[in-house]
Amino acid sequence: MKKSLLALLSVVAMSTTALAADLKPALVYGTGGKFDKSFNEAAYNGAEKFKKETGIAYRDFEPTGDTQGEQAIRNFASRGFNPVVAVSFAWTSAMEKVAQEFPNTKFVIVDSVVDKPNVRSVVYKEEEGSYLVGVLAGLASKSGKIGFVGGMDIPLIRKFECGYEQGARSVKSNIEVFQNMTGTTGAAWNDPVRGGELTKNQIDQGADVIYAAAGATGLGVLQTAADNKKLSIGVDSNQNHLHPGSVLTSMVKRVDLAVYNAFSDVKNDKFTGGTQVLGVKDDGVMAAIDDNNKSLITPEMQSAVEKAKADIIDGKVKVHDYTTDSACPK
Repeated sequence: MKKSLLALLSVVAMSTTALAADLKPALVYGTGGKFDKSFNEAAYNGAEKFKKETGIAYRDFEPTGDTQGEQAIRNFASRGFNPVVAVSFAWTSAMEKVAQEFPNTKFVIVDSVVDKPNVRSVVYKEEEGSYLVGVLAGLASKSGKIGFVGGMDIPLIRKFECGYEQGARSVKSNIEVFQNMTGTTGAAWNDPVRGGELTKNQIDQGADVIYAAAGATGLGVLQTAADNKKLSIGVDSNQNHLHPGSVLTSMVKRVDLAVYNAFSDVKNDKFTGGTQVLGVKDDGVMAAIDDNNKSLITPEMQSAVEKAKADIIDGKVKVHDYTTDSACPK
C-alpha cells in the first residue's frame, strides 16, 4: 500500500514536471517598446506575474517595425512555444496566417479578433473606460476645454476619443474637445516629443485636461501637461504615479490580465479559443483612483464616476462604440 502510494505520488510529480517543461509561453509586444509604461508594459506585467507565481519562464520579443511581428510569432511557434501571445491589432493578419500553419499551438491576440479554433481574441470596451475618465475630465476642467492626443490614427484609438468625449459631455454639455492623432504608422506609438508638441498646442488653445491614448508617445503628453501646470489622463497602465498631482486619472485597460490568463489557462489545461470582450462590468477597463491622484478627485467627482460606472453596468448608459459606424455622436 505504502509503495503504491509512493509510486502514485512519483507519477504525479513527473506529470507536473513534464507539464511545466512542455509549457513554453511566449509574448510578442506591439511596436513602441516593452517599457512604454502603458500598453506593452501592462502585457509585460501580466507575464511577470505568471513567472513569479509559477517559476515558469517565458520568452518575449519587441518588434521595432510593422513587419517583425509575423516573423516573431512564426519563429516562436516553430520552436515549440505554447501559448504564443501577441498584443496589438497590428498582428492580426500575421496571427491569421501563423495560427493556420500551427493548428496545435495555442495563440492569443489582444485588441483584435482572429476567427481560428486555436486562437483566443481578447478585446476591450475602451469606449466605456474612456467615458469614465471623460466624466472626470469634464468635471475637473475649469476652462470648459479639454484635449485628446491619440497615437496611430486608427478606429481603435478614435474609439477611445469618442468614449472620452461622450463622458465629458454627459457632465458638461457645451464642453469643447480638441483632438489630434500622432501619425499613421507604428512609429506614432513611440514619439513622445511629438506628443508633447500636440499637447502644448492644445494647451495654447485653452485645454486644461489632456487624455493620452498613444503608448510611449503619451509620456510626452503627461510631461508637457505637468510642465504647464495642467492635468493629464494616462492610459492602459495606471500612470498616476508618473506625475503625482498632475495626472488626473488613468484609463486602465487590463492587458496584463489577458496575458496572465493565457499563460495560466494553458498551464491548467483550461484554454479556450473564441472572443472575450472585457468592459466596465468585467473590470476590464476602469478609471484609476489611488494615493497619487486622490487630492485631485473631489467627492462630487468620485460620486459622478461611480454613478456612471453603475449606469453602464445596469445598461442605463450605453456608450457609443465608434468602430460600429465610424462616427461619434455630438
